[in-house]
Amino acid sequence: RDVAEVEESVEDIRTAGLANSKRAVLIVLYRQPGANMIETVDRVYALLPELQAAIPPAIGLTVVLDRTTSIRASFRDVKFTLAIATVLVVLVVFVFLRSVRATVIPSVAIPLSLFGTFGGMYLLGYSLDNLSLMALTISTVFVVDDAIVVLENLTRYLEAGDSPVTAALRGAREVGFTVLSMSTSLVAVFIPILLMGGLVGRLFREFAVTLTLAIGVSLLVSLSTTPMMCAVLLRSREDSRHGRVYRIGERAFGALLRVYEVTLGWVLRHPRTTLAITLGTIGLNAYLFVIVPKGFFPQQDVGRIVGNIQAEQDISFPAMHRKMAEFADTVLTDPAVNNVVAFTGGGGNTTNSGRVFIVLKPLDERKISVDQAISRLRGKLAHVPGATLYLQAVQDLRIGGRQSNAQYQYTLQSLGSDLAELNTVAPRMLAKLRTLPGLRDVSTDQQNRGLQASLVIDRDTASRLGILAQAVDDTLYDAFGQRQVSTIFTQLNQYRVVLEV
Repeated sequence: RDVAEVEESVEDIRTAGLANSKRAVLIVLYRQPGANMIETVDRVYALLPELQAAIPPAIGLTVVLDRTTSIRASFRDVKFTLAIATVLVVLVVFVFLRSVRATVIPSVAIPLSLFGTFGGMYLLGYSLDNLSLMALTISTVFVVDDAIVVLENLTRYLEAGDSPVTAALRGAREVGFTVLSMSTSLVAVFIPILLMGGLVGRLFREFAVTLTLAIGVSLLVSLSTTPMMCAVLLRSREDSRHGRVYRIGERAFGALLRVYEVTLGWVLRHPRTTLAITLGTIGLNAYLFVIVPKGFFPQQDVGRIVGNIQAEQDISFPAMHRKMAEFADTVLTDPAVNNVVAFTGGGGNTTNSGRVFIVLKPLDERKISVDQAISRLRGKLAHVPGATLYLQAVQDLRIGGRQSNAQYQYTLQSLGSDLAELNTVAPRMLAKLRTLPGLRDVSTDQQNRGLQASLVIDRDTASRLGILAQAVDDTLYDAFGQRQVSTIFTQLNQYRVVLEV
């Protein structure tokens, strides 16, 4: 006779996933330590057509959450900023030197210094990321300083009547030590960052090293390439003719000099007033330093929100599934939301908890920030009874590996070994924190009010009947657990046989 009912199902029925309110199997991919995220994601996208062809046509394979979107956009912005900074530096140099030939000489130091820095970054194993590109953007200002100092000194000898080659040799030899001291002083500024420990030190060490490399390469360029180009491009005083741009600039600088003479004379005639203004400025800076809000890292708007669903501890899995679906449907109705992914169960999650990932529309389409979107969603989600969805904006730079319902985490620890006292104090502290107007999404991971059943084995009766305690344990696990008793192998797949009562 039949001793069991056989059905094709899933191994774990206490795991559920939703993608835009549709049932889904969610696959989360993590890169290996040291792997480049952009390259890894590109290779995954290249495999998607092959994977889609290997599954039934009724099943769709889509990417609903891609963390590299904001990284790529940030990378493009920094590259654009680097290009704009280079152009602006060249324009400023031209405005003050007022000569195309003289402008070309320090301008060449920018690409040469950047190329040399790229070589040093390659040897050190660095990549082009936001920190290194930010360092390169800042270095565009530093790398032309040494070349301009050398150029100005060479120009002085040209105006004195020396030939371009002689002026290049004498001028470079004269300011060589000065240029070296300038570069050394700039590098010394970044030594504290290089020696800084902790998380901030690890983050900004690449930034400091990249800037140091750029300054070092610019020093070599200013003492080698710059004098050579001056000897070739610059002309002696007899051959030089000032053009219209030079004459216009000379008149502008003359007017600026006259304004400076007037202001300098006023300052020298009123020393007490000048000293009072200086001290007042210092005091104002100190006051502003105190009142300006301070934080570890600025909040980003990368268009993604992560949420934790927390329900009552005695909720059943089907009820939790319905709550999760209700939350996902509510979030999906918001006009700023593009995709919603939610799941419960699996991993280390309990039955009464779940996770939600929300992808917002591009900023030009949603017209509101991620914080405003979270505030609007809180008002809608407050009407869902029996559970709470805690939302927080996703950041590219995530500190800590523990998942929590809010941005900040605190640990309440007992100095003794009395767990009962800790269980008594924690709810009181939670209730008090929730009354503070400056806090929101205050929660605790303490869960000790769930349903439980305690079974006491009558060992005398079990012994009289010849039943061991292990047999009782195995029977209970067969009835309420999910024991794999066998595996069926086919030509294309294998199927686990799971026993349930």
